[in-house]
Amino acid sequence: MTQKSEALDVVIMAAGKGTRMKSQLPKVLHLLAGRALLQHVMDTASTLGVRSMVVITGHGAAQVELACERQISANTHFDLKFVRQEPQLGTGHAVQQAVPVLPDEGVTLILNGDVPLIEAATLQSLLQECAGDKLALLTVDMPDPTGYGRILRAGDAVQAIVEHKDATEQQRQIREIYTGVMALPTAKLKTWLARLRNDNVQREFYLTDIVKFAVADGAPVVACKTADKVQVDGVNSPVQLAELERAYQMRQATRFMEQGVRLADPARFDVRGELVCAQDVSIDVNCIFEGRVSLGEGVRIGANCIVANASIAAGAVIHPFTHIDGEKAGVSVGEGALIGPFARLRPGAQLGPEVHIGNFVEVKNSTLARGAKANHLAYLGDSIVGERVNFGAGSITANYDGSNKHRTVIEADVHVGSNCVLVAPVTLGAGGTIGGGSTITRDTPAGALSVARGKQVSVANWQRPKKSKP
Repeated sequence: MTQKSEALDVVIMAAGKGTRMKSQLPKVLHLLAGRALLQHVMDTASTLGVRSMVVITGHGAAQVELACERQISANTHFDLKFVRQEPQLGTGHAVQQAVPVLPDEGVTLILNGDVPLIEAATLQSLLQECAGDKLALLTVDMPDPTGYGRILRAGDAVQAIVEHKDATEQQRQIREIYTGVMALPTAKLKTWLARLRNDNVQREFYLTDIVKFAVADGAPVVACKTADKVQVDGVNSPVQLAELERAYQMRQATRFMEQGVRLADPARFDVRGELVCAQDVSIDVNCIFEGRVSLGEGVRIGANCIVANASIAAGAVIHPFTHIDGEKAGVSVGEGALIGPFARLRPGAQLGPEVHIGNFVEVKNSTLARGAKANHLAYLGDSIVGERVNFGAGSITANYDGSNKHRTVIEADVHVGSNCVLVAPVTLGAGGTIGGGSTITRDTPAGALSVARGKQVSVANWQRPKKSKP
């Protein structure tokens, strides 16, 4: 927080339509790394120990507000408030809408909902510059500052911000621009907002005009310059969104490689959630990680895999083109397990050590004990599978009767032949064998060979039907 530990309130501007996005979806709800732009900003701000968070909505207000409320967890320690800017008459007008819900004391931090990669450390530095009594502006030098408000200085002292459309040709040569982020005492903010006028080219109420009011009042104005342009880049088009996505992912890739993770190509690596890696993890190209994923020591992830909401233990190998998605129930893969290629693990798949799940095998809501194998073209749903079970190619558990799901229990050391149908609920006794092609509808005894299929009949000299002539 600030040096004097003033209470902190955050105002996030999220009212814009985002016309250049060419989308029905409000701009701040477009996704970057699997999260809405606005959610990135809210998540970062929430780490600052804020008292309240005020989101200014406008275009798609109901949709934006609902999305924000869904992201607030039960253990959130700040008040979430919404105000609407209708019509939209500029940035100053937007913040004016927040005045009635802001306390009269403390510090207000103003952020933009379409600037997703701002970091908490940068905001902490800005708050330290504010120190509870200054107007602190976050600035950056832009190679091409076209369209941005320029910082006007007298020596080192900040005198004003001039918007691009109102700037002279000489002022447009200035490269230091205002990023849209500021921190200041709330009482002074309210005073200066009341003095805003729209006598400018765009006939809008500029928030940046409060700088000249502060200077006129003798209030200190300081600029906190960041050298990291990516942190303050906004999203106004699909092109800019894609550019920030790649910038974010490259930073994630660099962070993981610095921790010792081996990435075959950091440019083809996407984290859209929380990924935790132990030592000696290797990840091939085009892999996507979503939700919460943990990879144990020595885990290898093959090319073109999607892994979401899963825990993969040490030494496991996920072969190429495997799709793992635990959703809310989660997926766990035991030590030394071999999964894929072309395997699918769905919610509730709990695989023990040294389990093998091969190509075109799907597992859902099932527990497989140590050493169980389903190597080819199989489906295991709502099942409990014992140690060392071998589940044959083309075999399935028929777990759904059209209305309800039922459980299949396969005890230890059972061998299920190819092309079998196990009609749940059913239990296969330990050490038993199920003959290939069987449809099992009743429990089978331990150690027995169980066969349930039609008797083979051969008809000698049988003639195939012939096509009738027209």
